[in-house]
This record gives sequence, C-alpha cells and structure tokens, in this order.
Amino acid sequence: MTLQGDLPGIIPLFPLPGALLLPRGRLPLHIFEPRYLAMVEEAIRTPERVIGMIQPRELRDDGHGALVPIGCAGRISQFTETGDGRYLITLTGLSRFRLLDEQTGFQPWRRARVDWADFGADRAGAETDPGLDRGRFIPLLRRFFEARQLQTEWAALAEAGDELLINAISMLCPFGPGDKQALLEAPTLSDRREALIALIEYALHAGPEPEESMQ
Repeated sequence: MTLQGDLPGIIPLFPLPGALLLPRGRLPLHIFEPRYLAMVEEAIRTPERVIGMIQPRELRDDGHGALVPIGCAGRISQFTETGDGRYLITLTGLSRFRLLDEQTGFQPWRRARVDWADFGADRAGAETDPGLDRGRFIPLLRRFFEARQLQTEWAALAEAGDELLINAISMLCPFGPGDKQALLEAPTLSDRREALIALIEYALHAGPEPEESMQ
C-alpha cells in the first residue's frame, strides 16, 4: 500500500452523516452492517489500522452516493467483538484528508485514494488557541447544554487543554451534517472555536426546537 509519510495513500471509507472525528479526538462506533464488519476486520489486520470517516453528500440505501471532499482518518485504538458478531470500536483521530478518487475492487466497502498534504499540522501535536476566552466560552456551553438537556463532565472540561476542549465539544454537540463539516474543515483551532461559538449562539437564539441545520 502506498504511504504518504506514515499514512496510507489508499484507505477504507466509512460514510456516516453527522459523525465528526477530529485529530486526536476519540470516536466510539458500533459496527453491525456486514460490509463494515468486514471492513473493520480487514483494517485490524493491517499495521496502520486506519479507517477514513467521511460524510455523504446524499443519503442512499446502497451507501454509494457522492461524498464530501474532506474527511478525517482515525486509527482503531480499541475494539471489542460482541457475542453476536458486532464490533464496538474506538477511532483515535490521526489527520484530515482530501478525497482524490475512489478505488474499485471486490470488497463490499468503499476505498479511496486520499491526499494528506493540506493537513500536515494535524500531525504536528496539539494546537493551542490564544484567543480562547474560557470565561465567556464555558458559560456559553453551559447555557447550550442546559437548553439541549446534554450532559458532560464540567470539571474535566475546565482542566482540558485548548484543543481537547474545543474539539471534544465540536464532536459532542448535536449539530447537523453541514455544520459538522464546517467544523471539520476549519483551518485552525481558533477558526473552529469561532465557528463553534457561532453555531451555539445561533442555536440558543433559535430556541428549544432545533432548526433544519441541527440534528
């Protein structure tokens, strides 16, 4: 398999609307469809254990609709096989990627040639956000979580580094697929924090009933 740096040039894809994985984030997944069970089993046998999370542009039952151009790859860092043959896995985010072209083959899951070049900073270590005002950000999060009846460990968030705080909230909040994609594609952590604040403020202004852009 062709490698770009330490990452494969061709990766299996898991198209899943509304799912957001970010570098160094942890995404738990419940795998039960036969094609994705086979994909996970194949990935586990490779040294990289890489799966690319990406959102579909359109929802189709056969899973072969058009895809958005940018996703995020993760390494299977934990996996458990259940008694009835399902997998419970955790992906740890490695890097975003740009979709180049899909690869045909006999496997039932989708594979694509991808490019990592635009996202070298994803593998350079945790980012910081000098503009993060926790005195404003945390109370805003509390208002949003209370309005949406969400729960989190506030003490842990208060102690978290900038990247963990912003990325964990981005992954956790129940935004719609388009909003999640905007958070994924934010060039820097500061850009993601600004987009996240804008989405939260819009949701609070819209009231308790989710708008179309929210899940």
